[in-house]
Amino acid sequence: MASRLRVSSGLPFPLGATWDGSGVNVAVFSANATRIELCLFDSDGRRETDRIALPEFTHEVWHGYFPDLRPGQLYGLRAYGPYEPDAGHRFNPNKLLLDPYARAYAGEVRWHDSLYGYRIGHRNADLSFDRRDSARAMPKCRIIDAAHTWGAERPRNRAWWETVIYEAHVKGMTMSHPALKPPLAGTFEGLGSPAVVEHLSRLGVTAIELMPIQAFFDDRYLVEKGLSNYWGYNTIGFFAPAPRYLMPGNDISEFKTMVQRLHEADIEVILDVVYNHTAEGNQLGPTLSFRGLDNASYYVLGDEPRYYFDTTGCGNNVNLRHPRVVQMVMDSLRYWVEECHVDGFRFDLAVTLTRDRANVDFNSPFLDAVAQDPVLAKVKMISESWDLGDYGYQVGSFPPGWAEWNGRFRDDIRAYAKGDQGTVDSFARNVLGSGDIFDKRGRRPWASINFITAHDGFTLADLYGYNEKHNDANGEENRDGHDDNRSWNCGAEGATDDAGVLDLRDRMRRFAITTLLVSQGVPMILMGDENGRTQQGNNNAYCQDNQLAWMDWSPAEREEAFRGYVAGALALRRELRLLTSPHWLRGEPVAEGGPAGVRWLRTDGEPMTEAEWTDGNVLAVSVALADGLGGGVLLLSNAAYDDVPFVLPPAGDDRAWRLRLDSGTGAVDPDGDPLHPGAEVTVGGRSLQVYSL
Repeated sequence: MASRLRVSSGLPFPLGATWDGSGVNVAVFSANATRIELCLFDSDGRRETDRIALPEFTHEVWHGYFPDLRPGQLYGLRAYGPYEPDAGHRFNPNKLLLDPYARAYAGEVRWHDSLYGYRIGHRNADLSFDRRDSARAMPKCRIIDAAHTWGAERPRNRAWWETVIYEAHVKGMTMSHPALKPPLAGTFEGLGSPAVVEHLSRLGVTAIELMPIQAFFDDRYLVEKGLSNYWGYNTIGFFAPAPRYLMPGNDISEFKTMVQRLHEADIEVILDVVYNHTAEGNQLGPTLSFRGLDNASYYVLGDEPRYYFDTTGCGNNVNLRHPRVVQMVMDSLRYWVEECHVDGFRFDLAVTLTRDRANVDFNSPFLDAVAQDPVLAKVKMISESWDLGDYGYQVGSFPPGWAEWNGRFRDDIRAYAKGDQGTVDSFARNVLGSGDIFDKRGRRPWASINFITAHDGFTLADLYGYNEKHNDANGEENRDGHDDNRSWNCGAEGATDDAGVLDLRDRMRRFAITTLLVSQGVPMILMGDENGRTQQGNNNAYCQDNQLAWMDWSPAEREEAFRGYVAGALALRRELRLLTSPHWLRGEPVAEGGPAGVRWLRTDGEPMTEAEWTDGNVLAVSVALADGLGGGVLLLSNAAYDDVPFVLPPAGDDRAWRLRLDSGTGAVDPDGDPLHPGAEVTVGGRSLQVYSL
């Protein structure tokens, strides 16, 4: 295919297709290719108009400069080289490939057998070779002009200990909002709309953690069942926003505008990112990008290079021992910070990012690169500190500077809240920031990201509405999703009109979320928990792009009361600085002759003894916190079914305690009536009370 486009040698950097105001430099890494071609398409992406070989190969980068190209041009790549799966190479120039550094995509994958490098159904499986052109079934990359006017907007840089995270889904948060209609609903523009931003502000959260927004595709097996990859943990492009979240004709500027509006409301933006695997799956997966460009470099191959090493459960591991792959991930992270002004990242299955095959290595090239990077030093870095490989559960092991999802907090507090025996000691450890896990190497309580619920599992309403998961809608005969949920239906499975059951469920929700919000560390709230969002018992709604998983913006009156309670509890957390201490609270005196920073007390106001800590029947306990400046907070917690009387402990200098919050009744008091030490108060079953001096 002849081309009249002018081309010169260009530069091997920056990688990708970069508009410089005069033309476009194209640079593509491939250590093992013998030729890389740039393929251009007409405006609707259907007809290939030009195919030009990149003229230079420098430092394993193929590159060329095209003075005639402009923003808006659609393109793809083709890579030539050996097709030798047994040696780890899967080059097939019949397959149109996505540029790993593309800033925008046009269209979605249209699943067809031509997308695979081998002949599906052939007796030799992936050792066979498919000669069909995949271009018609592939989305196309688009060259963009990245210019954006930010105005007075600046990154928030909020202190970790002041942070409250709200985990959300772009489409799920906006699709059902009564003020948002298509095409606004389901988009970044919708998420940045006043209606949504004001909801977050009124609630009192300080950061929104967005489930994956980098470009991803719906898995073929889901599409063939009439489902989709709703969650998005199937990334194919680390620099491009998912087209499904953009208004028609828009590009990354829409995302930037959303960030701008959230920042104006003093809300940070954290991205959930998936660098551990890609959407290309295992050896039987499609050839969409990395596999066709340089399979042996981009992926961790097995002992037999035909196969992939996999600790993600998704078919492959991205090869973060290769310097160019580490560079790609670091370039991606810096792009989202410097160009798009995001405030942090949550790394899915982050242990995989550290691995040298089966070995977990916390001096890995990726972690070393992050540690010395001045751009990433300014943003929040959160790990999901587990994967599916050997020694995969590593909560507490990430380096200083990282925060970590604390799965133990979730499990322990769920067990305590529903009154499981022998849980009072684990309750105490978790409420004080899980120091037994994180108090080392100068790490602070904010290293613990505390949560009761997250996207992966029951919502808060379902946690106390179901004993068992109900995932039949996923089409896997209810085999998918966690079985260990530590949930309690409060007397009826699922929807009910029983007033007693509903009241108990409300009490349980208040108890659980109050425990979350008074604990040291960083709390994370799941989208819609404040509105009583239910997934009807589905604890793995990854493929449910429908009302089942979307935010319910028209809750019943009891949910409006619960939302007000959560907002009040968050306001109290901001006021009582002892609940957000940047330092570890300990049992020794905070000042000479002063009270201990932490005093764990029995219900009679006397210190807890070893006998009580090890008594499985003890479910009621209190803790007094002091700051050495006259401030004090008292938490009275009762996970038993029945009411329990507590004696208020000494407060010093003849001061009085004031009841500020009672999860049992749902009362939040900005002042609170004074109660003197020695007074007896009653804490209802499955309830927590907060007092201050």
